[in-house]
Amino acid sequence: MDTIMVLKFGGSSVADNKKLELVAKRIAKIYDKGQKIVVVLSAQGKTTDKLIKEAQELSNNVENRELDALLSCGEQMSTAKLSILLNYMGYPAISLTGWQAGIFTTNNNQNANIIKIDTSRILKELNSGKIVIIAGFQGIDENLDITTLGRGGSDTTAVAVAAALNSENCYIFSDVDGVYTADPDKVENTKKLENLSYEEMMQLSSEGAKVLHNRCVEIGEKFKIPIITKSSFNDKPGTIISEKIEENIVKSIIKKDVSRVAIIGNGIIRNFDLIKKVIEFIEKEKLELLKFEISEAKISLVFKNIIDDGKINELHDLIF
Repeated sequence: MDTIMVLKFGGSSVADNKKLELVAKRIAKIYDKGQKIVVVLSAQGKTTDKLIKEAQELSNNVENRELDALLSCGEQMSTAKLSILLNYMGYPAISLTGWQAGIFTTNNNQNANIIKIDTSRILKELNSGKIVIIAGFQGIDENLDITTLGRGGSDTTAVAVAAALNSENCYIFSDVDGVYTADPDKVENTKKLENLSYEEMMQLSSEGAKVLHNRCVEIGEKFKIPIITKSSFNDKPGTIISEKIEENIVKSIIKKDVSRVAIIGNGIIRNFDLIKKVIEFIEKEKLELLKFEISEAKISLVFKNIIDDGKINELHDLIF
């Protein structure tokens, strides 16, 4: 079977018609090289939040089945719009809902897990020369009811589809061009990371990093699908998440508003110089520490009071 490229675009990448055009042009450029393409889309912008709010305005006890039926519409809108645009541009494309794409899930609404993917419809459309555009975040259960996969579920859809199609990797496009050593919106002098292991990315996701959904990383690790995070709006190199294990170096630092700070990197439990630096920093700044935990790939710190971004800047510069 020919190599199939799987591309996922997040809600900010398809937020309006102008951004949809940028995405369509990127896809067309790849298609022109003779590449078979599967695209997975999120809902546009804040569509999911808007639909939840509207449902709650109608009822204070929304049935889970009906909520999933409603929420799935967001991704269906974005996929249909992109297909309309690509066809107008002269590129054969077809939009598929989660169930049309053969995505079967458990029946726990708003947090379903993918059980299997029947790729026959996807392959049929690809073999006819079409760009296949799949609605992320959704599937169908044993009762033929629509289900959704929870927040970040389109990432999970994309990597699961890539695994089912035996793709070499899965591209995740968003409004950022990779994973950084800290949140670049809050910390100065951050650096983009070229590579991360699956374990490191799962730790980052569990601590609140919004680049990838942790369930998609688990699938990537299980099926050995490298995940490449890139920007939808430029061609800069992104970050590759794979099973590649580099030397034991610190990769990132994350601050959560609950005063929990995590420092992540493979082999961190044996990095005694780093551990000493962190402890000395806490003592110097007279920070009240409630919890200090070290695992193979993470130092987890929980403080009594909110730690401001200035302190995270200082700690970041000390480490990196």
